[in-house]
Amino acid sequence: MDFTEKTLSEKTIFEGRIITVHVDEIELPNGKRSKREVVEHNGGVCVAALSDDGMLKFVRQYRYPYHRTLLELPAGKLEKGENPLEAGIRELEEECGVVAKNIIAMGQVYPTVAYCSEIIHLFLATGLENTNQHLDEGEFLDVIEISLEKATEMVMNGEISDSKTVALVLKTARLKEEGKI
Repeated sequence: MDFTEKTLSEKTIFEGRIITVHVDEIELPNGKRSKREVVEHNGGVCVAALSDDGMLKFVRQYRYPYHRTLLELPAGKLEKGENPLEAGIRELEEECGVVAKNIIAMGQVYPTVAYCSEIIHLFLATGLENTNQHLDEGEFLDVIEISLEKATEMVMNGEISDSKTVALVLKTARLKEEGKI
């Protein structure tokens, strides 16, 4: 069966700095009509910066929608048309003051598939060298190091709940188990 939904009309109801929201009228696979509310987002990047001694760089920052401080791997949003690898390199240095000799793509995650177009590109960075942190204006965070083993445990017991971080920590741990890093 073809599950494709056909867009019949699109009405933008909000255009912001980070997101655009529109309501679409669609045709379902059975021919009936329905509506879809969609949040358009340029996407983002997330980087697991793994040191030679098995430590991951994390950032601790306040996330307003949840009204709490979360522990995450370094990440950031993509500008329209920006290359994800270049954005990952930029975000790693901006947030953690680190550059990497090696960066490999670790796939993508779709964090909110029902109503948001955001795609987060995942990267693993190794061969780390310290430089200087360059936080954006209005960005406040602490950088901490946690072993890959401890981070995996924190994911499994719910101490780390950010979806991009959960996915990338587990992917990195799997590569480590398989002896690929």
